[in-house]
Amino acid sequence: MATKKGGYIGKFLKKADRAIQEGVRKADESLEKAAEFGSMTAKQAAKTSKELRKQAKKEKEALQRKGIEKINKGLDTAKKATSNTQDDLEILKRLGKLRKAEIITEKEFQEKKKKILGRV
Repeated sequence: MATKKGGYIGKFLKKADRAIQEGVRKADESLEKAAEFGSMTAKQAAKTSKELRKQAKKEKEALQRKGIEKINKGLDTAKKATSNTQDDLEILKRLGKLRKAEIITEKEFQEKKKKILGRV
């Protein structure tokens, strides 16, 4: 009878060994799949990161262009305003000379002066 018990234990141990080997094989397969998935995910993340960097660079350049355009536009406006102010002051000087020469009246001078200073 001892051999029969040994036979059962031997069969049990063989089955247990096969089950362990099968479990190890499945674990290895799962690990390989996880590694492949991780690799694909890392590649996808790198690709997305690269695309986002390109998009951010384009947006940065567009904002810089718009900023430069606005600055230039502001400078042009300031130049025109300065130019107009200088022109208006020159007109006031001429009007003053015309008033002194009695070509225009004091009232006409004051009206023109008020109009010009209203623009400044």
